Amino acid sequence: MNTKDIRICDYNYPLPEERIAKYPLQQRDSSKLLIYRHGEISEDVFRSLPEYLPEGAVMVFNNTKVIMARMHFRKATGALIEVFLLEPVAPADYQVMFLTNSRCEWCCLVGNLKKWKDEPLERELTIGGHRLTLRATRVGEMRTGQRVVFEWNCPDVSFAEILDAVGELPIPPYLNRKSEESDKTTYQTVYSKIKGSVAAPTAGLHFTPEVLQRLDEHGIVREEVTLHVGAGTFRPVKSERIEGHEMHAEHFCVKRSTIERLLASPEKVVAVGTTSVRTLESLYYIGMQMLGRHFGEDEPIMVSQWEPYEGATPDVPVKEALQAIVDHLDSHGLTALHAATQIIIAPGYDYKVVGRLVTNFHQPQSTLLLLVSAFVHGDWRPIYDYALSHDFRFLSYGDSSLLIP
Repeated sequence: MNTKDIRICDYNYPLPEERIAKYPLQQRDSSKLLIYRHGEISEDVFRSLPEYLPEGAVMVFNNTKVIMARMHFRKATGALIEVFLLEPVAPADYQVMFLTNSRCEWCCLVGNLKKWKDEPLERELTIGGHRLTLRATRVGEMRTGQRVVFEWNCPDVSFAEILDAVGELPIPPYLNRKSEESDKTTYQTVYSKIKGSVAAPTAGLHFTPEVLQRLDEHGIVREEVTLHVGAGTFRPVKSERIEGHEMHAEHFCVKRSTIERLLASPEKVVAVGTTSVRTLESLYYIGMQMLGRHFGEDEPIMVSQWEPYEGATPDVPVKEALQAIVDHLDSHGLTALHAATQIIIAPGYDYKVVGRLVTNFHQPQSTLLLLVSAFVHGDWRPIYDYALSHDFRFLSYGDSSLLIP
């Protein structure tokens, strides 16, 4: 079957409300771990994960950090307007954005949009002893949301400080509850560093400093990438066939030293979470692009949604594709690759870089379930049947799995 013809209804399963974990376990690494190894299924506790990985394996983590992306403004009429930050527009660079100190623009989702006409919305704030007015003005539409300008009258306060003061953590909508103070800690991985995501890379929520130390003791090589998770990760597939579903673009960064480590790895890598998978697999197609032509230093680099499935892909070795990226970086004196990806990974996809996957249990009829199905060669249903019949907890705060095809 052509991948584009896949029917999303074939990737449905019954998920009772009580199986969705509304809160995490008190001890992150005490969650259950399903092990799928060459078609056989067993279970353990997550803290035992290092015992199932070979010495010398390269394990890749997404070190993105969730931002306080949800803000509320109240109009003079009393109407409450929710502004949900999706991605920065001006400045477009995340790190530069958070340092701005008077004005910035974002693409946003707006709740109660009909009540917000042309008038600016304002909030009076006190941050670090400074009194200021935060103003939000809607200036137009974008493909994925509304373009909103934020302005404030205090150059001593950065936009990062404003978000920390008035923003709310955007926990997933399927938890059916408001964010709580505890989520500020539990909905971040212990290794999160780079601000930019509006959703956590949840496979990483099970790791503790102790588990990371045990990985080191087992000779597992740890590397990090940064992919900022967008709100599109929660967007359901509404089309009957996946051809009609448009993937959201996500920006990522991979250091040259990490790509060198991948080149030196004797086998495929262990990806922590689907965001790491999307980043790592996108590297192959970026390398393929660079083998075909020269890219300028500031030229945008992007993997389109259907790129892996279009035409006859030449059987280029992974290391050759990765080496092309290193050569590109060296030719421009760069220490990291900055790119974006819309890649959709679904049955019919041939994994290039990832050989083992640590991931949670995903929503029915989601693109993440398609990714898992592709990874285990269509064998996803026995895995999910086992998890449902053995009291595993599902979704963001739920239990984990180690998948070895």
